[in-house]
Amino acid sequence: MTELLYLHDSYLKEREATVVKVTENKIVLNQTIFYYTSGGQPHDTGIITKNKETSTVLNVYRDKETNEIIHEVDKPGLKEQDKVHLKIDWSRRYQHMRGHTAMHILSRVISEDIKDFSTGNQIGQDQSRIDFALKDFNVEKAKEYIEKTNQTLDQDHKVAVSFLKREEMLKDPELFRLKNILPKDIETFRIVAIGAVDRQADGGTHVHSTKEVGKLELVKIENKGKENRRLYFRVV
Repeated sequence: MTELLYLHDSYLKEREATVVKVTENKIVLNQTIFYYTSGGQPHDTGIITKNKETSTVLNVYRDKETNEIIHEVDKPGLKEQDKVHLKIDWSRRYQHMRGHTAMHILSRVISEDIKDFSTGNQIGQDQSRIDFALKDFNVEKAKEYIEKTNQTLDQDHKVAVSFLKREEMLKDPELFRLKNILPKDIETFRIVAIGAVDRQADGGTHVHSTKEVGKLELVKIENKGKENRRLYFRVV
C-alpha cells in the first residue's frame, strides 16, 4: 500500500521513494507526493529521477481492481527496488490547492442558501465548476455566491487537517458534503477544517490559509438538466 504523503503535508514538492512494482511504464511506489485523480481534483504531474535519468509522470490514478496507486510515466526503464527522487509540478499542484480550498467555501455558501449539498464538482487549471440542485438560478444569484465566497476568503481563515474513525464520522452528516456519496471502504476519514467556516471529509490538497487563494471570478452558469445547475469560476 502506497503511503500518501500529501494527506499530511500538501506543500511537499520533493521526496525520496522506492519502486515496489513495475508493469512496463506503470510504477507503484512505497510512498508518494503525487496526488491521484479523485474527488474532483486532477492528478499531479512531475518527474521521477534515478541516477540523473528522468521519467515524466503523465498520469496518477488508483487501479480499481488492485487498489494500487499507479504512476504512469513516459517510458519504461525503472525496476523494482529502485531508489528514486520524486518532484511534482508545483505550479499545477498549487493552482489545484487554491481551487480546492475555494471550492469548499463556495460549496458552503451555496449549501447554506439552498439548504442542500452539492451534487458534483471539478477542479481545473483554467476554471473549476460546482453543480447543485436548484430550480431557479440566474447570473445575479451566481455573482452573489461568488461575492460572499470572496469575502470569506479574504478573512485569513487557517486550514487544518485531522482524522476521524468511521463511527465518529457518521455521527455528523455535515462532514460529508457531496450529496449521496459516502465511500463504504474507508474506516478512517481525513477531515479538513477551514477556520470555523467549513469542516468536511476530504482527501484533497489545500492551502494553509484562505488568504492564499486570491479571488474568485464568475465564468458562466449552465442549466444541466431539470433542476441541476452548474457554476463555473476561476481563481485569480
